[in-house]
Amino acid sequence: MPEGPEIQRARDELAEVLEQGKVSKIFFAFDSLKPYQSKLKNSRIIEVNAKGKAMLIRFSNGYTIYSHNQLSGKWFISPDGQTPDVKRQLRLSIHMKEGAAFLYSASDISVLKEHELASHSYLSKLGLELLSANTTQKMVVQRLMTYRKSRRSLMTLLQDQSVLAGIGNYLCCEILHVSALHPEIRICDINNQQLQQLAQNSLQLIRQSYETAGITNLLLRADKLAKQGIAFEDYRFNVYRREGLSCYQCGDVIVKGKFSGRMGYCCLGCQPV
Repeated sequence: MPEGPEIQRARDELAEVLEQGKVSKIFFAFDSLKPYQSKLKNSRIIEVNAKGKAMLIRFSNGYTIYSHNQLSGKWFISPDGQTPDVKRQLRLSIHMKEGAAFLYSASDISVLKEHELASHSYLSKLGLELLSANTTQKMVVQRLMTYRKSRRSLMTLLQDQSVLAGIGNYLCCEILHVSALHPEIRICDINNQQLQQLAQNSLQLIRQSYETAGITNLLLRADKLAKQGIAFEDYRFNVYRREGLSCYQCGDVIVKGKFSGRMGYCCLGCQPV
């Protein structure tokens, strides 16, 4: 599933084509949304926003398209407006003079009025937005402190979008590794220094992933491996998808397993139980 950095990068690409443009044609695959095709045609797109793992496209007539990519949804940009040659189900397309945007495979799409956004089932429950330029480490610490007495594991807490928006499975595994915390450790059992480090790493890694198109490994190390001809997917992570390989930090074998009911990766040398 795309996580906060991937959705934010998709937002950047969409904004470049859609923002301030006038819609010449719009298509919805779902019958319940087809009435909005005539309502949104010829309107102007004011803004494209990413909220957690959701995308919001705001129109000048007061409507907003909400979409969530879920497991397999993906946006494609077409500068010439031609439909991409992909083997996916088209769910939404937006055409304008500057090009077109196509959303494939996503099933969670709706059209909302401005006043409906605050009460939306997903948007209303979002926690602190880590990729917001206004979010500081102090704010992340304060957010985590509100759960200080919780007995929930870090593996489940960090992926709860109502706590910190944008962290999914790969970011959670990577954040816990660089924080030297086992996935099943409960937040009530870590000390204040560990909590501070967890907050710092959560903010730093999600932003690094956004800026580098998905690298959570140490950047100097990733650059060195890239120059050696190592494939991107093989150098981008510290532990994620590296089951059976040696930890860069301590040399122990990285393990894959279920932690608090969620599949993940960790190094038991760096992250003891």
